Amino acid sequence: MEQSPAIPRSAALVGAGLVLIAAMGFSAKAIFIKLAYRYHVDPVTLLALRMSMSLPFFLLAAVWSRRERAPRLKPREWVSVVFLGVIGYYLASLFDFLGLQYVTAGLERLVLFLYPTLVVLITVIRYRRPIAGRELVALTLSYGGIAFVFLHDLRVEGANVPLGTGLVFASALAYALYLVGAGEVVHRIGTLRFTAYVMTVSCAAVLAQFLVTEPLGALYQPGPVYGLSAAMALLSTVMPAFLLTAGIRRIGARNASMIGAVGPVSTIALAAVFLGEPVSAVQLFGAALVLIGVITVSVGRRAV
Repeated sequence: MEQSPAIPRSAALVGAGLVLIAAMGFSAKAIFIKLAYRYHVDPVTLLALRMSMSLPFFLLAAVWSRRERAPRLKPREWVSVVFLGVIGYYLASLFDFLGLQYVTAGLERLVLFLYPTLVVLITVIRYRRPIAGRELVALTLSYGGIAFVFLHDLRVEGANVPLGTGLVFASALAYALYLVGAGEVVHRIGTLRFTAYVMTVSCAAVLAQFLVTEPLGALYQPGPVYGLSAAMALLSTVMPAFLLTAGIRRIGARNASMIGAVGPVSTIALAAVFLGEPVSAVQLFGAALVLIGVITVSVGRRAV
């Protein structure tokens, strides 16, 4: 395995803290969504509120990134940015919001957390290489853990769990495709500019869908929905997006992925406190298998 360069202790502590806060911020998104659904807001409207409140921050970041005087994007790079923006944060978010109508926040986060295993499968198929033994073990553990939690929720939550799980899995797959494509583009464009541009495209796509499919009157919602949307925009979209980037720059993607394993655990805990979702031994066992599998496959990948 390739050795990572030594990281100064102060940078490692700061980087780990940034990634930890980002992981918990991302994890809180499912809680905000489930709380908002109690006011009968539809997924497209809620997603539009979230992205409209996030958009000014990403536009500011896009303007700020131009201070670096980086070369202009080529037409092929613009195509990549638009494609990745649609796949990574528009479709992935849409599928996630739709799926959370039918599954618990805990199951949603565990299914989403499968994205590193999907990245492995995509690269195996794309580069036609055999799957390694470590990867096979990781995949078996991860998907076995999901099966445990899925069967538990199917008994408790009812017949809509397969639909919700499928939608959230589609979200994880879209995000995995985004990560594979982003790895080839971000180094040419620059991290800040890439994040700002991709998120701006995603926001635009979400708002375009809302304008086409929903009446403007749908934006009139109870006060708590606006508050939850603002919290989701700031605490679960803008803040973690930039904190994660800053953390990865300090400690590397491999270390960040291991710290990010706190995400599903954080969601399960938050869901128990704020949503009253029960926590059973079966769920904890399944979550442990998923976390072990994902960490195994993350450690096995080369550092970036």
